[in-house]
Amino acid sequence: MNPSTHLTSFSAADIESFLPAMKIGLLATVSPNGEPHISLISSLMASSPTQLAFGQFTEGFSKDYIRQNPKVGFLMMSLEKNLWIGKASFTHTSTSGKEYDFYNNIPMFRYNAYFGIHTVFYLDLLSQSGKKALPMSAIIGSAILSSVARTLGKKNHGKTVLNPWTQGFMNKLDNLKFLSYIDHDGYPVIIPAIQAQTLGSDRILFSTSVYTEALNAIPKGTRLAIFGMALTMEDVLMRGTYQGTQRVAGITVGVTDLDWVYNAMPPVPGQIYPPLPIHPVTDFQ
Repeated sequence: MNPSTHLTSFSAADIESFLPAMKIGLLATVSPNGEPHISLISSLMASSPTQLAFGQFTEGFSKDYIRQNPKVGFLMMSLEKNLWIGKASFTHTSTSGKEYDFYNNIPMFRYNAYFGIHTVFYLDLLSQSGKKALPMSAIIGSAILSSVARTLGKKNHGKTVLNPWTQGFMNKLDNLKFLSYIDHDGYPVIIPAIQAQTLGSDRILFSTSVYTEALNAIPKGTRLAIFGMALTMEDVLMRGTYQGTQRVAGITVGVTDLDWVYNAMPPVPGQIYPPLPIHPVTDFQ
């Protein structure tokens, strides 16, 4: 699979594949300081052959970032493990219309007493890869290589960025992981990296034996976002500096030094590392 394939529209079959609520939709945005950010957006869909939409029902960084910088990357993955990867540009929002009504008639929102979709975001499609099957055999082989490198590689205990839960979560072979970086055109790129695992408490490594072309295109020194998620809707977002490919235990892997971790899960999403200072509550109104 080559995520860099450039198609400029979605087919009718693509649009149909994006409708189910039970799918994975990822949106990569650019933070105000120019770093990649990945969010799970289950409502992401194609509203026309050349347009995407998603519905907002909670607040989050991605909605603020997209208003400040319209350049985004996206990834769709169906339950049949088919992928669509591409780039788009945010254009406008709406609080009414066909997509607004569609979202709020989905059972998840129609019968929810606490929240519904209050704003719909629209994006113009720039390019997309077309439907590609997730190469499971190659991913399994690559995950085994990553696991060997993780087990035999030298761990750096200079700082503890990832707590034990996060390390265990990222090392589960059946959890999903994705990378994002800002491409030369300013748009975020998303690359599947299900084989990614931890190397100690402050590094992520991934074998480059699958998605080789896409991974080898990441420049050394680039800021990377790494998103890990389980189908139980647990997820975690990390960022760090990509150190390029290295030989770890005789295996060629990409290595990222981590310096930022964010918990995107409710009920209290927030930054985990570096730890934020705790301030006393002084205003009780």
